[in-house]
Amino acid sequence: MATFGIGQLAQRAGVAIDTVRYYERNGLLPPSGRLASGYRRYGDIELKRLRFIRRAKVLGFTLEDIRGLLSLSDEQNVAEVRTAAQGKLADIEQRIAELERVRDGLRRLIAACPGHGRADACPILNALTQEETR
Repeated sequence: MATFGIGQLAQRAGVAIDTVRYYERNGLLPPSGRLASGYRRYGDIELKRLRFIRRAKVLGFTLEDIRGLLSLSDEQNVAEVRTAAQGKLADIEQRIAELERVRDGLRRLIAACPGHGRADACPILNALTQEETR
């Protein structure tokens, strides 16, 4: 098994050294073994776990989500991993739908704004200062 220092681990996983330390502090990356000199040593297991964390972050999982996925991964509970991924997908789809509503509303406001005149006649400013009615 190959072992390497924190700099090599970070480089191989595509993250900063501070990110490795952050994940260690937050319990996502268990402490590695140490040499007699006190330096940490990492191996393929830590590299695999760090890549897992990085990729899960890219997919939108929070650190708490990732902690749960790692726990499920350790338990080999594929059904719960799938359920967690489905939940994350539903959350992302809901956020996309909300962003699309915001985009469409902003497009309407921009189209209604002549781009000149008095500020109190600006449809964008007026929309932002109106009270919400639900």
